[in-house]
Amino acid sequence: MTTYKNIKGIEIKYLSADPPAPTVGQVWYNSTTKVVKGAINGLVSAGTWASGGNLGTARYGLGGAGTQTAGLAFGGVVTGALDNSEEYNGSSWAEGNNLNQARYYLAGCGTQTAALAFGGDGPASFALTEKYNGTSWTEVNDLSTARNYLGGVGTQTAALAFGGLIPASPASVSNATEEFDGTSWTSGGNLSTARQQITGFGIQTAAVGVGGLTDTGSTQTNATEEYNGTAWTAGGNLPTNRRNAAGAGILTAGVIFGGRNAANTANIATTDSYNGTSWATGAGDLATARENLAGAGTQALALAFGGGPSTAATEEFTVPTFTTKTFDTD
Repeated sequence: MTTYKNIKGIEIKYLSADPPAPTVGQVWYNSTTKVVKGAINGLVSAGTWASGGNLGTARYGLGGAGTQTAGLAFGGVVTGALDNSEEYNGSSWAEGNNLNQARYYLAGCGTQTAALAFGGDGPASFALTEKYNGTSWTEVNDLSTARNYLGGVGTQTAALAFGGLIPASPASVSNATEEFDGTSWTSGGNLSTARQQITGFGIQTAAVGVGGLTDTGSTQTNATEEYNGTAWTAGGNLPTNRRNAAGAGILTAGVIFGGRNAANTANIATTDSYNGTSWATGAGDLATARENLAGAGTQALALAFGGGPSTAATEEFTVPTFTTKTFDTD
């Protein structure tokens, strides 16, 4: 007899309730309802944003890392560049040690105790990279190209930097991708479409870059690209054209939220979800529409914090019922 264990090499988990945030492909037996269930397709049709504890310092253009219950905020701007870091425990923020270099419009990735901050502006454009160990920041090797408004995903030892604005004279938009191995940056495959103010989520070998501006003016794109560790390829187009948004999750189960609309007339509150192929709209609206915010966490448990106009607001995204399939056990 063919069993799930024979096919997958592991047993189905026996749970009294559905897990709150299953990953795509996860299968379990619900002993209460007496059915086998699985998480499918990575699309979220409905979720809810709820208020969390405010940042100690209201700001926008900040970097973020971590999870919904262990988040990290760093850098940003109010009237000038900020160097301070804050740690989130799921309900409130506490001040941590400062970045070595105050900056904004930077990228970040990793966890609360193993984060990476790179690029940025304030007032010069930076190639600077710093590591955080949960206590303090240490400068490591620079990006090859100084830039701001770039995308960043991954971990402290396997990060990805892509796109961004190179504010030379004249300024230009970058399609460059760089990979970090914990020590230094090396060149990866270029984005198909050079852009700044881009949003990213995922890991170094399975990343998503979406939205942004393709020039130094106001030409906005809804293009999605996926990175496989070597090259970028086209994904499904974003339904809500936006830039300066935040994202969370992985390639096959991600979300994008906030940002600025295509007409550059208003900030966005909507959330869209991605399953590695296509986007779904209307997953839930932020209470505070904003751009240049930071994001962290997963598709089903995301965290949004900061943003412009300068706010300290933090919001937590929860998917009460993940998209699941009940399997016929007859």
